[in-house]
Amino acid sequence: MTTRTQTLFDEAAMRRALTRISHEMLEKNKGMEDVLLVGIRTRGYPLAQRLASNLKRIEGIEVPVGSMDITLYRDDLTQKKEEPEIHHVDLPVSVDGKRVILVDDVLYTGRTVRAAMDALMDIGRPSQIQLAVLIDRGHRELPIRADFVGKNIPTSSSETIQVQLEESDQVDLVSITN
Repeated sequence: MTTRTQTLFDEAAMRRALTRISHEMLEKNKGMEDVLLVGIRTRGYPLAQRLASNLKRIEGIEVPVGSMDITLYRDDLTQKKEEPEIHHVDLPVSVDGKRVILVDDVLYTGRTVRAAMDALMDIGRPSQIQLAVLIDRGHRELPIRADFVGKNIPTSSSETIQVQLEESDQVDLVSITN
């Protein structure tokens, strides 16, 4: 069987999607007062920083950005580790009473997002948690949905979505491989 890779987003498409998400955040939240962006590492954090930069450019407001390092260790072929491990949380402000927008690159089963929500609730009591993702590929195992989506890409389980960002990969590109 031949492996085929198709580009879904180039740099310009990614920039447009993040700009649209930024505008949607402003509309849904009626501004960005008491909002904290929290990027799920690895690629959610630079996306959160880009969203904050967009919000500053669009509205002239500084939105605090934090990060959560939630590493999901699983080997679906031999064994599953049920709980993602939460390694490090770096938040510039308390989550108490804030509208927290979790940011990640790809939403798939929902297990990483659930772990991030659990971690947030252990830290404090946000007034609301929202989710922004660049790609929603379906296949949810938990009842989790994104509030802000760059693009919905229906996939099969055998396909792989790869997000590359300038900050870590020296290129902005989203591709699908099957």
